[in-house]
Amino acid sequence: MIFILGSRGRLGQAIAAQYAPSEVSCVDRSVYEPWSMAGEHAGISEYFAQCPPERSVVYICSGLLDPRLSAEELLAVNYHLPRNVIGSLARWGIRVVTFGTAMEHTLTSNSYVQSKLKLSEYVEDANADGALATHVRIHTLYGGGEPSPFMFLGQILTAIRTESPFAMTQGRQLREYHHVDDDARAVKSLVDAELIGLVDLAHGNPITLRSLAEAIFGAFGKTHLLQLGALPEPTQDNFDLVFERPQALKDSTFREAIPAVIEYLKSRMNA
Repeated sequence: MIFILGSRGRLGQAIAAQYAPSEVSCVDRSVYEPWSMAGEHAGISEYFAQCPPERSVVYICSGLLDPRLSAEELLAVNYHLPRNVIGSLARWGIRVVTFGTAMEHTLTSNSYVQSKLKLSEYVEDANADGALATHVRIHTLYGGGEPSPFMFLGQILTAIRTESPFAMTQGRQLREYHHVDDDARAVKSLVDAELIGLVDLAHGNPITLRSLAEAIFGAFGKTHLLQLGALPEPTQDNFDLVFERPQALKDSTFREAIPAVIEYLKSRMNA
């Protein structure tokens, strides 16, 4: 059985779609929300007690992305919840898949990234003690509904909709943009390959934020709104790291980012 925590989110829905409905159990938020608390191991163990370990996978797709939230909120959902699930299921050999961010390599001052770094460290320690956990570090997702308003694409779409100036840095930062459906298929490939530990889900074709912004505003005929260099350059970010595609994903296909992102934003323009 495939269990999904956070099945209503962008990634959770896409992963659920990779399996037959009869294979998937979407755990209700009211059930797993208390699992981030100390002393919840008994409740977690009881919930999964009837699972056949050799055929069960638990995807933890629930998570908070906004770095403006408090460190306590971010740690509760992004660290304590998956930590408790992994610790509770390790003795049964049930596989657990968690999700982090590629920015764990470069943006360690960010409170959201710090919560994911803490989780990746726990996964390594837990696996050394016999757990079967896979921590997939993903890049920027798009598709599957409205972009988050605090993310780069969400801010751009708001500026275009409201005819408002869009101030940004010079945009030298490198990013990989992945359609959520492409990543869901890739995640299933990683799980099918039984990879354990820390995995970077990368296609290896980054773009700069400048090139993406220029292409989007140009496609909408709104180049006058783009204000490159209006914000100071960040002191810590990814300016030169190009990720390698994992061997397990050599046959996976990913959409070309810029045209696919533009198509996605056009589909959301009047949604």
